[in-house]
Amino acid sequence: MTANEDQEMELEALRSIYEGDDCFKELSPTSFQFRIGDHEDPKAFLLDVSWPETYPETAPQLSLQAFFNNRISPTTKQDVISKLEEQAEENLGTAMMYTLFEWAKENQADLMENHQPLKEAVTPDSTNDTEAPSPVSVSKKKEKKEQLTKAQKRKLISRTDNKGELPRGWNWVDVIKVK
Repeated sequence: MTANEDQEMELEALRSIYEGDDCFKELSPTSFQFRIGDHEDPKAFLLDVSWPETYPETAPQLSLQAFFNNRISPTTKQDVISKLEEQAEENLGTAMMYTLFEWAKENQADLMENHQPLKEAVTPDSTNDTEAPSPVSVSKKKEKKEQLTKAQKRKLISRTDNKGELPRGWNWVDVIKVK
C-alpha cells in the first residue's frame, strides 16, 4: 500500500476509535491533538501530532507548543517529546497513532515525573507578583450603556408593537417608476 492509503486507513480507524472522546481532536486529515490527563490534572498535557507526506514510513511530527501546555517547563516538554519520539521510532512502518496515544496515557506519570508546575504561565510579558497591583487594574471601569433622552424613548416606543418588535415593512423602500 502507498503512504496515502495507509494514512486514510489509519485516519478512518482513529475517527471510529475516538468518536465522541473529548481528549481527541482532528485539526485536519493529517494533524491531530490529543489531551493526556484531565483538564484539572496539573500533569495533563496536550500533544500535537502532524503526519508528513511519507507517514507511516517516517515518524510523525510531535509538539507540545499548545497554549494548554504553558504551565509545563521547557525541559519537561523536551523529555516528553524525546520519549514519545523513541516510541515512534520503534513503530516505524506501521500505523502508530493509537499506540502512541495509549502509551502516553499509560505512562503519563513517568513522562511527567520531573514536572514542577509553573506558578504562572510562561508569557513574554509576565510580571513579578511581589509588586503591589496598580489602582487602575483593581478598579474595573463599568461600560456605560447608551442613554436615550425621553423624546428618543417615546419615538422608539411609538415604532414598536407590544412585544418590542418593529412592524412588518418598517424599512421597506417604495419603488417609483420614472418616465
